[in-house]
Amino acid sequence: MKSKRTLRYLLFGSLYLTQGTILGYFNSLNALYLLSNGLTMTDIGIFSAIALIPFVIKIFLGILSDKVNLFGLGHRKPYIVLGLVIQTLCLIFIPFVNPAENYWLFVGIAFTLQLGMAWYDTCTDGLALDSSTEEEESTIQSFMVGGRAIGVIVASLVTGYLAQNVSWDSVFWTLAILTLIPFILLPLVKEPKEENEEEIFEWKAFSAFKNGQVLAVAAFGFIVFAAVIGANFMINPFVEQTAGINLTQAGFISTTWGIGVVIGSIIGGLIMKKISIKKSLFIGVTITSLLIITLSFINSYELALIIVPIFGIGYGITQTMAFALCMRFTVAAIAASMYSILMAVTNIGQGAGMGIAGALTDAIGYRPTFVIYALFNMLALLFLPLIFKTKKE
Repeated sequence: MKSKRTLRYLLFGSLYLTQGTILGYFNSLNALYLLSNGLTMTDIGIFSAIALIPFVIKIFLGILSDKVNLFGLGHRKPYIVLGLVIQTLCLIFIPFVNPAENYWLFVGIAFTLQLGMAWYDTCTDGLALDSSTEEEESTIQSFMVGGRAIGVIVASLVTGYLAQNVSWDSVFWTLAILTLIPFILLPLVKEPKEENEEEIFEWKAFSAFKNGQVLAVAAFGFIVFAAVIGANFMINPFVEQTAGINLTQAGFISTTWGIGVVIGSIIGGLIMKKISIKKSLFIGVTITSLLIITLSFINSYELALIIVPIFGIGYGITQTMAFALCMRFTVAAIAASMYSILMAVTNIGQGAGMGIAGALTDAIGYRPTFVIYALFNMLALLFLPLIFKTKKE
């Protein structure tokens, strides 16, 4: 029984690791790649926001997964396979498109790639919700957030080196190979059967969104993700402007950030096991806000290697807690659908956070924008009293 639980955790971690490899590329190289082709931070912010649209509309993927047992093979695993295949094919094809000459085709491929990722992401969350108890939530989120951070570490190290010393083609094809990792574990994990009537899809279960607490959870997620993702989006372009880093150094900065996120995901899970989730969220948001401000003090590559991983710890703590909070308020009858809606809200936050960060940095500079995002992140605390008004902490 314990071995099966461990395999589930490892599968969730590997699927998020695959996501992390793409995130690692976007964190460390994508902005620098597009800037080198003459685009502005505003252009890149718009690109990043468009590429996130699949994560906003993934509610429909969640409904499909909840409602349709694909070819009788299951509600989750077949869709996970489909999403991984789409991501792999896009990564194989994208080196043949020059982003400077065919910007919108490049955006289109990125959109499709993100659609595949959104598909397996939604169904991974659904599988986790289907097969896990409330006591496992913090542990599962530690594996997921930690797995994604490990993916960032691997991708940042490898792709930074490849971009600097080999070719951009090799970057994308390496990411395609890393996408195949979850296929090792997928055959070993079975989907749970719908034995409980509460777990059968029902449209009326969406009435949960009339609940003020659920809406407060969504608002909380929007704010913290807009703040931390927006701040993270600015790091490498800011350090490049301040310290003139190269692609290998950019990859290494993202690697240190990823190490921080792994540590933060572990710390976040441990904090939630020791104290109430309400107190945990207060601590996590406050710490992360202070760390966003410290990013504005970076003035050299060496200082970035100290401050960025510490910010990564706060990032990991906040995300682990926020994801666990969303799991806590998810209704079993529409597990993937409801969770995907909450995640869609956080992804709208991410898109808004990056888009606005790009415009603000072009208008007023990086340092003031970091301070604005730190203050914005603190607004999330206003929703904690409503979230935990009657819900058991």
